[in-house]
Amino acid sequence: MEITFESLGLSGAMLKALEAKGYGYPTTIQAQAIPEFMQWKDVIAKAPTGTGKTFAFGIPMIEHVDPGCQDVQGLILAPTRELAIQIGDELRGLLTYFEGIRVAVLYGGAGIGGQIKQLERRPQIVVATPGRLMDHYNRKTIRLDKIQTVVLDEADRMLDMGFFKDVTRIIDKVKNRRNLGLFSATISQEVMTVSWMYQRDEVEITVEPKQEDRPDIAQYAITCTPLEKAEKTLKLIKSQGFERVMIFCNTKHMCQRLSDEFQRAGLDCDCIHGDIRQIQREKTMQRYRDGKLAVLIATDVASRGIDVDDVDCVINYDVPEENEYYVHRIGRTGRAKRKGQAWSIIGNFPEKAKLDEIAKFCDFQIKSMVMADDGSLTEEVVKAPPAPKRRFR
Repeated sequence: MEITFESLGLSGAMLKALEAKGYGYPTTIQAQAIPEFMQWKDVIAKAPTGTGKTFAFGIPMIEHVDPGCQDVQGLILAPTRELAIQIGDELRGLLTYFEGIRVAVLYGGAGIGGQIKQLERRPQIVVATPGRLMDHYNRKTIRLDKIQTVVLDEADRMLDMGFFKDVTRIIDKVKNRRNLGLFSATISQEVMTVSWMYQRDEVEITVEPKQEDRPDIAQYAITCTPLEKAEKTLKLIKSQGFERVMIFCNTKHMCQRLSDEFQRAGLDCDCIHGDIRQIQREKTMQRYRDGKLAVLIATDVASRGIDVDDVDCVINYDVPEENEYYVHRIGRTGRAKRKGQAWSIIGNFPEKAKLDEIAKFCDFQIKSMVMADDGSLTEEVVKAPPAPKRRFR
């Protein structure tokens, strides 16, 4: 029997919000995590990006909130501002038919005054990056003693980014915690350590990428000289008629350079990276979400927390350094049961070797394609190596 949101025992307001958003059935991670959270269990979940993790912890967190109480009752920690903003938006979408439940989002790189005003409205749920949350705690603008549920989203990335001390300090200060959720694409040693330190009788949930939640993404690679990369990328976008594209670069410098070059070529594009002011990044993201920007160029800081359901294509202008980054990048397309495309532009042998390693590690099929001068594409024919000549002495 197929599990429905109704069968998970959710409130009428929540079911109405899900129906209005067009969600008929829970994904695997939601079906498995929501019942455990509803019973206040500790959860450690490993699931690929794009499988609906935010709703898996957001729905039960909202259901547990007492709107009559004005203390912070739920805390979600995220590694980046983009992801924190994204989670805040998704939770507010779920709160459409609830009254008296407020969400505040706290992150660095933005004025603290506006965030203090949010906290003065007495939100019951707070989404925050660890550094900025500690900042507010030290200023005594937030109290953590009434929090019941703590969730670490993208726990592997957050702990890998050097937030281990901040995160453990925060969890230590939540004296009356009833449950802790760890959500991660990979279960790293640091994630295991936090689980061991703070979780009791935790429920382990693993959603394998091979299940139906794995995004439907056709993956391709084009090999060219380093100098041809920009031209090939531009030609690919135009010849295939992609309307919403994300391009990933490994460095801020390349991200900006490519954006400037494509804008000069008349492409409707912009970029987000660490050197761009937060307010500008948010404006660019909003334009992209609203469909007013065709091409977004980003570094990996933006590869998580961008939840746009109809990205036609992801292009790796640079092959990422980490296998996981590749998975997170291409996970921006092929969402919400749509088919997506991912292209990698290979400019040298080390990039080719890295992509081969990613394909092997992730069990992906990546087809090599050849682009003609007119932009048409054909599959590359790989010639078998010549048979070794026998040598006679």
